[in-house]
Amino acid sequence: MSTGHTHKLYRHGSSPVHRLPAHCKIVAVFAFVLVVVATPRAAVWAFGGYALLLVAVAVAARVPPGFWLRRMLIEVPFVAFAVLLPFVAEGPRVEWLGLSLSESGLWSAWNVLAKGTLGVAASVLLAATTEIRELLLGLERLGLPPLLVQIAAFMIRYLDVVADELRRMRIARASRGFTARGPRQWAVLAKSAGALFVRSYERGERVHLAMLSRGYTGTMPVIDRLTAGTAQWAGAAALPLAALVLCLLGWLL
Repeated sequence: MSTGHTHKLYRHGSSPVHRLPAHCKIVAVFAFVLVVVATPRAAVWAFGGYALLLVAVAVAARVPPGFWLRRMLIEVPFVAFAVLLPFVAEGPRVEWLGLSLSESGLWSAWNVLAKGTLGVAASVLLAATTEIRELLLGLERLGLPPLLVQIAAFMIRYLDVVADELRRMRIARASRGFTARGPRQWAVLAKSAGALFVRSYERGERVHLAMLSRGYTGTMPVIDRLTAGTAQWAGAAALPLAALVLCLLGWLL
């Protein structure tokens, strides 16, 4: 992990949020999500407060709204699931625009949407202000087994490699006039998938042999030692502590 790997989720910057150590930000986001999950669903105003806290972090990190919102589209399948809950849940019904909706289903949908959206938004901000390499080093600094960190690092790198290989194969098929129009073309796509698997496996073997020839013994050298001072931990803790205050008020009021 001595070389960097910049992902599309990351946005280059030099804001105070970018400069925080990765393990501080990981702990802060994890604590924030726990607080959000622990908030009673009836405390609607508290979720609005959480959203304002995340907006403040995004402003401090200089992450544009468009960049942030586009990367939250990963939540769409969960939104579709939440929309179905008022129609399939049981219990007392309420009428809205001629539709019979379950009252408990509406609360469940709100609970999933509010907490899920806030969790995704916080995760996107973490990814937008922290490089993949720093995230992996931060996880290792927090005690994640080094072998799991290596597996995650190789997976992230070779997902991009396989995606590039798939793109080149698609361009090669298109240059030969191939167009997938029906089941008759499935055989060609199946052969392409098989060829992609073989190429990826062979490339993995070559990389492994190259690593062994350079002295790889099961551990990767760590050049940068992540450290954090009291001020940095305090800065990272500002988000979950502010959220904790809102959560407590949500339970008490």
